[in-house]
Amino acid sequence: MAASSAAADGKWKVVGKSKKGGEKRKALGESNGAPTLASLTAGVPVKSSVYELGFETIMKKQNKEQVPPSSSSTETQQNKKQQPQQNAGKQPKRNPPGGSSILVQGKFQTLEEALRALDVGELQREMEKSQNMFPENPQIWLKDLAGYLNFKLQTVKNEPLTLHQSHDYPYCLVSKELKSVIRSVLAKASSMLELLVDHCLLSMLQELDKASGTDSVHGYRLCIQAVLLDKPKTVTLSLKKYLDMLRDQQSKPLKCLTIMWAVGQTGFVDLTEGLKVWLGLMLPVLGIKSLSPYAISYLNRLLLIHSNLTKGFGMIGPKDFFPLLDFAFMPNNSLTPSQQEQLRDLYPRLKVLAFGATPESTLHTYFPSFLSRATPNCPPAMRKELLHSLYECLNLDPLSFSVWRQLYTKHLPQSSLLLQHLVASWDTTSKTMRKAVRETVQSFCVTNEEFSAKPSHSKDIEVCESACQALLQKMKGRGFPWFRFVLIALVFLSGFVIHDIRTSGSFQASSSARILQQTGVLSASQQAWTKVTHYSQHGHSWLERNVPVYYAQAVDVLGPGLETLWEKSRDGALYTVDKCSIFLTYLKDNLPGFIQWVHAQIPESVLHFIEYLRDLLLHLYHNYVVPAVVYCVAALQRVWQRYVDSCNGEVTWDCTRDHLTSITQSSWTFVQNTTLAVKDWAVAMMSSH
Repeated sequence: MAASSAAADGKWKVVGKSKKGGEKRKALGESNGAPTLASLTAGVPVKSSVYELGFETIMKKQNKEQVPPSSSSTETQQNKKQQPQQNAGKQPKRNPPGGSSILVQGKFQTLEEALRALDVGELQREMEKSQNMFPENPQIWLKDLAGYLNFKLQTVKNEPLTLHQSHDYPYCLVSKELKSVIRSVLAKASSMLELLVDHCLLSMLQELDKASGTDSVHGYRLCIQAVLLDKPKTVTLSLKKYLDMLRDQQSKPLKCLTIMWAVGQTGFVDLTEGLKVWLGLMLPVLGIKSLSPYAISYLNRLLLIHSNLTKGFGMIGPKDFFPLLDFAFMPNNSLTPSQQEQLRDLYPRLKVLAFGATPESTLHTYFPSFLSRATPNCPPAMRKELLHSLYECLNLDPLSFSVWRQLYTKHLPQSSLLLQHLVASWDTTSKTMRKAVRETVQSFCVTNEEFSAKPSHSKDIEVCESACQALLQKMKGRGFPWFRFVLIALVFLSGFVIHDIRTSGSFQASSSARILQQTGVLSASQQAWTKVTHYSQHGHSWLERNVPVYYAQAVDVLGPGLETLWEKSRDGALYTVDKCSIFLTYLKDNLPGFIQWVHAQIPESVLHFIEYLRDLLLHLYHNYVVPAVVYCVAALQRVWQRYVDSCNGEVTWDCTRDHLTSITQSSWTFVQNTTLAVKDWAVAMMSSH
């Protein structure tokens, strides 16, 4: 019932006697004179737990029935407490037996020095002792591990939590032996990993509460990274807990950044879990002045590390995507212009993640929010992006048209902007989309007529009606169908010849033969056919005689060399395919990041030049090419009208045949006259010389 414990002033007080029947156990390090792991975390205030109560029971049993020390020994003990630690790398000192154990750990200049000075063998022995003493309490092993590492890895300067270092810093500095010890302990207590993360995080937050002399927290950071880089889902199942913790500490930026850093470690090994953390923990605090830079920088690093965005498909939905759109493009929000610029650079990749692997079946869910934001008063950059996204929705997902028809009357100003955008981009619109646009515009015209009949109709209806009429005019104003015209002409001509032959009984008795005979085409074609037949037969006979001889000689002379060349070529092809597969894999992994880097390095002037060149080409197309095509079409229409008038207003086969005969005869006469004129001129020139 009576046991003694050392008080802070060196005197002894009588307390209650310990329970009988309890087996005496020695604390960690008592047998070899080393400091106990319980004392390593004594400076960290924690709630009563099995970890704390276990060591308390041991100390009570150890101090049972001790006598009070003499005054001289008390003074000696106090003097030794006041002696400073002279060497940072030396082992911590113990007070003489009979007094309380007080650890004095020196601080290293850098974390690398502290890690080099850490005795991995001693850590492993201490962990084995902890596991033997508390075999049923794995949470005590984990707390011992965290406390030991944090005690041994004290540095002069406590490094801030930034994203300028490697994403796995400081865990990347740990040796393989130390990582092996840490992982073995974590593997034996795999069901308590979330408790370890919470313990380390709370300990880091408590260090920030100290007014001065804050100790380093490298050990806690190493434990958090060791857990989350191996088991990233440890914290994502309870993100709401960390979000509530973040909101409670909102007035303390350093604590908020500590929470964001700790939970954010899970994203560097798994894009899906990283997006869960960013959307569930960092997006709600985006806009807070002290936390926004870290949230945006974390998202940038997350998307740079995971260049393959397909693993994150399905994580961003409309409710998460459109707040990001507003943050990136809406002016006068809680982000600074530079932060908005960073978010706009990330926006294309966020858009790919939001639309997912099958945009043709999901974009209609984004269409209403895009349309409601595309007002005439929205900023130009945002309006351009919204109209481009709306056009993409209509082009890829046909269900967007039905959604637009339902929202048309409620969003007339936005619909007028989208209709005008369709007019401007009509030339690049696909045929499938043109058909859907035609049906949608026709339904809009009916709605416009109904609204226009009302006396209190708005001006938006008039703007939409004019845009619809412009679209209908674009649909009608197509170019001359040359392909159809030529195809119809060939079919018509073939039908005429076949009908003429069947009516006349034979080709020689047909009108087609007489026309060809009169124009000389038949005799010329017969002569050409005779020559072609003669030379073909001559060439065929030559090939029959000479090809076998030449082939045999070629086989004898070139056969061995060709076989060797074939073998070498096959080996070279296999080698090339192997190297190309490695190169293609490398390109697949690194090309997206390279493209993003090139895009970031391209000067703004080059982009402006490309935009200017595009405008110049559009100007030439609209002002020169289109008028020329219109003029040619009008000329062809006048020629056709004259042809119809020459046939007395009705185009018949007899009239067409007469015109073809007249044109053929006049063309042949012109060719003959021209030939004779050239011949006479040539004879005259030769005779004059």
